[in-house]
Amino acid sequence: MNDKITTEEDYQLKKLRDNLRPGQQQLADWEGGKMAVSAVPGAGKSHSLSVAAAMTIARYQLHPRKQLIIVTYTRSAAAGIKAKIKERLKELKRPQTGFMVQTLHGLALNIASRHPELSQLNLDTSTVIIPTPSHRVIRTCVEKWINLNPRRYQILLEGFEFDGEETERLRRQSVLRTEVLPQLAYTIIREAKSSGLTAEQVWELSHFTPDNYDILAIAAGLYEQYQIVMRSLDFIDYDDMILGALNVLNNAQIRQMWQQQVFAVFEDEAQDSSPLQEKLISVLAAQENNLNDEPNLIRVGDPNQAINSTFTPADPVYFNWFCETCKNQDKLAVMNQAGRSSLIIIEAANFVLQWVNKQWKLDELKRKENHLIETSQETKKEVIPFRLQNIKPVDKSDPQPNANPDPVGEGLELYQPDDIYHTVDLIRQRVIELLTKNPEHNAAILVRENRQGRFIAESLKELYKDHKIRVYEVGESERFSQIPQEILKLLQFMERPHSPDYLKSALEILQKRGLIDTQDLNALSTYPENFLYPTPLIPEQKKQVLEARKYCCNLLQAKLELPDYQLIPFLGMTLKYTGAELATVQKLSERIAQELIGKNSLKTIINTLKNIVNSEQFEGVEEDNDDRYTRANQVTIITMHKSKGLDWDYVFLPFLHEDVLPGKPWVPVSSQFLGNFTLGEVSRAQIRAAVHSQYINPEETPNIPQPLDAWEEAQQLKKAEEFRLLYVAMTRAKRLLWMSAAKQGPFRWSVFKGDGTVNLQAKIPCPILPILMERFTQSVIEYLF
Repeated sequence: MNDKITTEEDYQLKKLRDNLRPGQQQLADWEGGKMAVSAVPGAGKSHSLSVAAAMTIARYQLHPRKQLIIVTYTRSAAAGIKAKIKERLKELKRPQTGFMVQTLHGLALNIASRHPELSQLNLDTSTVIIPTPSHRVIRTCVEKWINLNPRRYQILLEGFEFDGEETERLRRQSVLRTEVLPQLAYTIIREAKSSGLTAEQVWELSHFTPDNYDILAIAAGLYEQYQIVMRSLDFIDYDDMILGALNVLNNAQIRQMWQQQVFAVFEDEAQDSSPLQEKLISVLAAQENNLNDEPNLIRVGDPNQAINSTFTPADPVYFNWFCETCKNQDKLAVMNQAGRSSLIIIEAANFVLQWVNKQWKLDELKRKENHLIETSQETKKEVIPFRLQNIKPVDKSDPQPNANPDPVGEGLELYQPDDIYHTVDLIRQRVIELLTKNPEHNAAILVRENRQGRFIAESLKELYKDHKIRVYEVGESERFSQIPQEILKLLQFMERPHSPDYLKSALEILQKRGLIDTQDLNALSTYPENFLYPTPLIPEQKKQVLEARKYCCNLLQAKLELPDYQLIPFLGMTLKYTGAELATVQKLSERIAQELIGKNSLKTIINTLKNIVNSEQFEGVEEDNDDRYTRANQVTIITMHKSKGLDWDYVFLPFLHEDVLPGKPWVPVSSQFLGNFTLGEVSRAQIRAAVHSQYINPEETPNIPQPLDAWEEAQQLKKAEEFRLLYVAMTRAKRLLWMSAAKQGPFRWSVFKGDGTVNLQAKIPCPILPILMERFTQSVIEYLF
């Protein structure tokens, strides 16, 4: 095959390259080996990645038997990048082949399914599940572990102090079986498995960190039982796909076959990658004829937008290390120019980044002086929240339309409303003013918790009727997928009301829906008979307990009075579903009726629902799917996490309080008998410490912290991530960034109903807001009401 390209292609390639910014051009100029690309928010990662991919395909004349592989982490992102690459290839007048865009798990599944004898996965019969702490697989492995480890379980039951009182013993049993151990199992399975650790290896690590509970030993036992249960049910999880693919590639002949088909691998959103995922793409990208023994691998990401590491196995430290390695080899490209936001928004985001890093170093120095930490200088570098890269505006000649737009108003507006109700009044007034004047623009209100979003949505529900401004609450549509599980838990309670587990699950659903007050559900569910049918000897209960009992008794009464096929619609009304939620309940009810023609009974309904929930083969009814997040003349209410990758003309960040951002260490009252930490977070920090130390030097003995030190480390990681989350939220804004912290708010949003029944209290603002007010005095807005 002729390696040369035509003069016309030369011209088109040069044209594509010349339209890129300096950092983007480094990516387009790649000529093999590994490269790291660290990009700021709004830098155009996807665009430049698609251009670099098209240029690589053209330069090296790639084809279906020698392809460029592009991996990302969501199907929507994969579809977007694929469309852009095809568009670039069309401009180059080349066939739209020679590349493949897949999610990382899709790629792993492709490899594993082609070689089932090596992957040890039978994908024709296996069911893929996403285990959660409440999943029956997790609950089953907990019960099996308890039966096999009575001594360890007894040590947990006694905690650090126990007087042997029977009621307290039963309460602790409930907490351990339904909260502590399921959460520990869920955490360790995801954390260890995604790091490539087996249950046996976790057990070996437990010898390096002896403690009163042997937390890692318990975790290893739970992990072992999980694997046994999964195999017995022919279930697999997403990490099994990666492991299966790696098992395939461990075969030298098969590995060579795959590597011969892969020219290079480009990875997007690399900050969200786990060690196992990094290993897979590195093996695929390895080139046998490469004299430098380097894979043809480009990893693109922004470690400052790593916002998933405290609840997923993703850890930005690995991409940061990859960037540093490439930097030392002069193979690091930095995309630091972004045209999304107005200059003042960029300036505010950069200021927050610098201030947080500076404050972090000072705080760590104080902690070390107070003997709260004993870490090496290297470790200290790892936990700094932000990589030191400021956002810069684009050049005036940049081809991006309306790059770095002029600000609206001050561009940055900072408020301290009297309370949360005043906050919503100010937002309503500003939204009406902005979108009435510029209906072609859009707005978003980014919240930290879905309950905050629900409160705002309820307060703004008249906007469309009065001003034709649409309000779209994203959290509402996402709740639809939880409906089958909620219905299942209530039906299980109705079938077996004397089961403490089923009673507690039903109470959790009622509490989550705001139908009953937040309270100690373990105390209520320990003795179901005493709660549901109290005798005169039972002391009179509080009003909130009586309300919970009333709901539960109504459910049991409905079981007696209604035919079985009417129970699901009844539960939909009981949980006060509305709109599309009720449509989802109707769809669920119809599906079950179709499967149970002539066999309708409560037991068969429950079994069918179990299959639906466990196989996750049910989608809720959504009112609208087209461009639902960023439509013109709309205000979108969405969580900060969900907002990543999106942008709006006007962004509102209310309720920026210290107890939420960055938050404070919190141990549930119900599990404080174990100590001032949670087993799940301790195990996560311990596994990460072990993996980090072995990642740096596999020959060294793992350095694993003791529980209190691990808990402290976990809280620091969470704090760092919360600051990154705020940074992500700030950088969603194009023309106006509106930030506020009300002087009064609820103690916890989980107990707030918005009906005036919960008293507000004084709130401390997030530490970022006062320093922004001090730095950007012209942005502090005085309001008139």
